[in-house]
Amino acid sequence: GAAAQRHRAVPAEEWLQKWAAGKTGFHQEHGHPLLKKYLDVLLNGRNGLRIFFPLCGKAVEMKWLADLGHRVVGAEISEQALREFFSEQGLPYREEPVPGIPGAKVLQSTSGNISLYCCSIYDLSSAVVGKFDGVWDRGALVAVNPCDRERYASLMISLMEKNSSYLLVTVLYDPNKHKGPPFYVPESEITSLFGSQCEIKCLEKVDAFSDRHRDWGLDYFLEVLYILKF
Repeated sequence: GAAAQRHRAVPAEEWLQKWAAGKTGFHQEHGHPLLKKYLDVLLNGRNGLRIFFPLCGKAVEMKWLADLGHRVVGAEISEQALREFFSEQGLPYREEPVPGIPGAKVLQSTSGNISLYCCSIYDLSSAVVGKFDGVWDRGALVAVNPCDRERYASLMISLMEKNSSYLLVTVLYDPNKHKGPPFYVPESEITSLFGSQCEIKCLEKVDAFSDRHRDWGLDYFLEVLYILKF
């Protein structure tokens, strides 16, 4: 199944054009119901966590978590998405270059609890962003080019603190009927990418089929939520 997509690659320019054209059907303006439902599982009774949003776009959940007293870090190549996040959430921010990453900038809320890096996620490392107690990965692993998945997973593993939790949303559909993104990522792949480093548990499978997926030529579309415990 996954073989159908193995060599598919989406250039960065294509993601930037989606933002420029407002073709961001993946953005959820009310936040993701699975994060609301499983937030306690991610936080595990802990306060003041550092939480990472890979390929964050303008995810509204970054504001929710900051409002709960957590420190949020995001990574996103679209500067437009990050500016829209701050303006739509009514948050003042400042921007600074990122030492050691030419062309990168970090947009930081003036309160200091939300730092969003505008650069390729592969330019980041724990030396730049530190390590995290929690990750919300929805639309990130499923959006990176399939050939880059191992590189992506290795990076994410390197950013995890001891006793951290990683909430991961993947999607299941017939990969012969839609070329992606989002790409099809079966459970076996999660195991091969992360299984040697953490404990993996599937929390829920949700029927997320909508008109958008019907337009893609699909007849089913599931979201699968995992928790990875490091």
